[in-house]
Amino acid sequence: MKKRQPPVFFLAVVAFIVSLLIFRFGIRPPIPSSLFYTYVAATLGAILLWATSSEEALAEFVRPIKATIVKDDLRWLRLLFILLLPIVMGYVAYSQASVEIQPPAELRVIHPAPPASITVHGKQLAIEGLRNPLRAAKDFQAKKAEYLAEGRRIYFQNCFFCHGDKFAGEGHFAQGFNPSPANLADPGTIAQLQESYVFWRISKGGPGLPDQSTPWNSAMPAWENMLSTDEIWKVVLYIYEATDQQPRTWEAGHGQEASK
Repeated sequence: MKKRQPPVFFLAVVAFIVSLLIFRFGIRPPIPSSLFYTYVAATLGAILLWATSSEEALAEFVRPIKATIVKDDLRWLRLLFILLLPIVMGYVAYSQASVEIQPPAELRVIHPAPPASITVHGKQLAIEGLRNPLRAAKDFQAKKAEYLAEGRRIYFQNCFFCHGDKFAGEGHFAQGFNPSPANLADPGTIAQLQESYVFWRISKGGPGLPDQSTPWNSAMPAWENMLSTDEIWKVVLYIYEATDQQPRTWEAGHGQEASK
């Protein structure tokens, strides 16, 4: 006796519901809404293609739909659908138009004052007056392309997921953080800072912020635990180059500290 297969329509509905649950609750950090709807649309299209891949599958897929529309013994199901449809549509309209209750905004220091010195990989570095040693080297121009290529690789392996490919703080994981990752392309961020300041923020991350910077809930990790000192300087160099920004210098007339 041939085993009866589950109806194609039932399988399609179950597959679609499971995919919705996976996209909404199974991916962490949560994906942006635009990406969520893109995944849902692609999945729905794939399910419909599978359910209508042959004349037999198409007939089996539409059979329960036709039965619901025309059969007298399924009148209750039609009435239920007619009642639920406006309720669901009304809820969707209400949820889109309603204003969500948000906690009061925190007063944050955008560019907290850096410490006088930091210790990275066992070496103590004074922040004031510190220059990017790669940029300061005599062979910088000869090796610049090599440094930028390495900095690009480091950025897209580690930083891209939060700060994005356009450096605007709109990476894949950005929606999962509050506050959002910094917009490095904005003239009000790294263009206002010395490279030593950016080196400090990258190497120490959120955990290395001073107490006077609270409240501060930066999610950036302390990259000194994963990158070498040279790698951090290379990614700093690449970020300035890729965003077409120039770092502030310590020379007279340009040497105001970022904390001022």
